[in-house]
Amino acid sequence: MSNHRGKIAGLFICILLLASGFISLYTRRLRAFAFIKELNVLRESTPATTNDLDDKLNFGARPHVQTQTSWNAPIMWELMFDNNLYDRKHKEANTTVALTVFAVGRYLEAYLKTFLTSAEEHFMLGLPVTYFVFTDLPEQVPEITLAPQRNIIIVKVEKHTRWQDISMMRMKTISEVIDTVLQHKFTYVFCFDVDQIFKGRFGSEALGESVALLHAHYYKLPKYRFTYDRNPESKAYMTEGDYYYHAAIFGGTCEKVKALADYCYVNIMEDKLKNVEALWHDESHLNKYFWLNKPTKLLSPEYCWDEYISNTEDILVKRLVWAPKDYEKLRTR
Repeated sequence: MSNHRGKIAGLFICILLLASGFISLYTRRLRAFAFIKELNVLRESTPATTNDLDDKLNFGARPHVQTQTSWNAPIMWELMFDNNLYDRKHKEANTTVALTVFAVGRYLEAYLKTFLTSAEEHFMLGLPVTYFVFTDLPEQVPEITLAPQRNIIIVKVEKHTRWQDISMMRMKTISEVIDTVLQHKFTYVFCFDVDQIFKGRFGSEALGESVALLHAHYYKLPKYRFTYDRNPESKAYMTEGDYYYHAAIFGGTCEKVKALADYCYVNIMEDKLKNVEALWHDESHLNKYFWLNKPTKLLSPEYCWDEYISNTEDILVKRLVWAPKDYEKLRTR
């Protein structure tokens, strides 16, 4: 009798195992089907692929400046590229560009309107552009007349007590907006400081997978004068590097810009846990990132020039210039 019951119990267990396996397999197939559907939706909304035209550059057009890095990334200067070729190819590829800018506290009133109106005159003309304005005062964002295919989205953010924290915490915000919005809608994203004015063409030739900017005050100096963070306690600590990059502008594909922003944010937070602050805040961390992860395109100081620099022999076009600064009035302590 006990033998018979044992057989029945064994059979019952086998049936349970088979049923469980079938349910598990069925569930996996449902999940796979759902994932495929989701992937198809993402593909439908994914922007056009990037457009690499840098093999068309004339690297010999500017013999008195460096036009290429040791890892063969171009350094963009006037006369090296054909404006019309870049613009035509990016229009054919349906390239879309997001621009992020932070206008917090007094920076909004002092700079934002001039930044946006000058961008409408010079930034990526002919391409669809959306400005993402991050501010603690959304009701004070000025109304701007936008060209067709140009949009502005205002996002409210927290105002930190110290300007240094505003500067550093933007990396977290940039990463989050790429995750939630940009990666499925835009081919490229560019991140700008607001205290700048567009003066000349800042066009599609600047687009690339990972884009860094040469700092106007350091591009001609020897490396030992670069102001990297020299504190071994900081995650931004560097003993050597390639160039000194300016955090006023950086850009690239959403994937690459998110990687940069995540790297800087995580390292900033690790420093905070140790009560350490990098010398030039997020710029120090950005320089460390680009030392470890070489940019695929560098922008010359033509793309962000300080007009207080008297030697302009290399600067044929001032595409973007630093706005006059009054840090005593603008910055919180």
